[in-house]
Amino acid sequence: MPRKLCTGNYVAGYTLASAGEANRLARGCVAGGYPITPQTEIMEYLRGYHFTKGIVQAVESEHSAMAMCIGASMAGARAFTASSSNGLAYMTENVFMAGYCRLPIVMVAVNRALGPPWNIWVDQGDTLALRDAAWLHFYCESHQEVADTILLAFRVSEHSDILLPSIVAYDGFIISHTSTGVDLPDQEKIDRFLPPYQAHPRLNHERPHMVGAMVTPEDTAAHRLELAETMERVPRVFEQAREEFQTVCGRVPDGAVTGYRLEDAETVLVASNSIASTVRGVVDERRERGEKVGLLKIKLFRPFPRAQIRKALERARRVGVIDRNISPGSGGIFWLELCGALMARPDILLQGYLTGLGGGDVTPPIIEGILEDLKQRTAPGEPAFKVQAYAKMY
Repeated sequence: MPRKLCTGNYVAGYTLASAGEANRLARGCVAGGYPITPQTEIMEYLRGYHFTKGIVQAVESEHSAMAMCIGASMAGARAFTASSSNGLAYMTENVFMAGYCRLPIVMVAVNRALGPPWNIWVDQGDTLALRDAAWLHFYCESHQEVADTILLAFRVSEHSDILLPSIVAYDGFIISHTSTGVDLPDQEKIDRFLPPYQAHPRLNHERPHMVGAMVTPEDTAAHRLELAETMERVPRVFEQAREEFQTVCGRVPDGAVTGYRLEDAETVLVASNSIASTVRGVVDERRERGEKVGLLKIKLFRPFPRAQIRKALERARRVGVIDRNISPGSGGIFWLELCGALMARPDILLQGYLTGLGGGDVTPPIIEGILEDLKQRTAPGEPAFKVQAYAKMY
């Protein structure tokens, strides 16, 4: 398909539909869906798609949407859905079930602030609330990355060494409703990249069996250990999928982490999603002034790529982590993860910054302010709020 001007939600809808169609020679595809801003257009696209072997069912709630995906995936179908914000919160019980049952469902999550107070703009708190649910987490910077990452998520999730579900997240409105040029692979390429999903059907009326039965504490501990060991295999399988993607589509998607101008960077800002694009521009301006600054973009959040982060930040002396989320009482969630990843690096001044919460603009002046604050620090402190305007509500 030639380069197409389209919104992020169109990209997600097209890619999910094409991935489902690619399973037409196996057990087809199933999607359960329920509308919520700013995700609704994805399910509208899927409802209008004519699958050779598949169904997209509108249900009465997000909880039921995930339940439908669970049943379909247990029967061997390629299953997927999309949601946002409180919709994700409502399906939480079944999100955990999908992960613990090792079902390779792919869910697109258009990041939106959880309410109340009600807010339809971007905030990563909705997906990060699910960070312990045994799902892979991918965070996308651009429309192109949305398309590529959805395909990678199916490939990794369905790999026989993984068999875990994936969340592919991107910014509400900033990506979901804006348009840009995207190279969308045609169905032939997607068929080559995503071979029919051949997992043995888990549900078979001729051989009934129980799923999710009561077990002993020892069995549960063994199960959780198995999940942890599976997560350790994800980086290897993800790199294999990227190589195959290049073979099929002729380009290499970004990896779990992507460094920008890190070769001699002493000061590095860590960011994800669309904020990374803004940081990249500020880094270029600072480089023109002779400052040794760089960017580390994190795409893979679960499993958290600690080893790759440590390697990328080998030369860094000051690291600022920009979070568009907050864990009340702790700080930014990416910052908390970086604290663990870099605990053996006391030579790094690691500082957390909170900005863009609830969809606030994250502009170059805000990034400039973060760099200035980081430059003047002699020791790290509590996570700092960096916003254009802030008014206390209580």
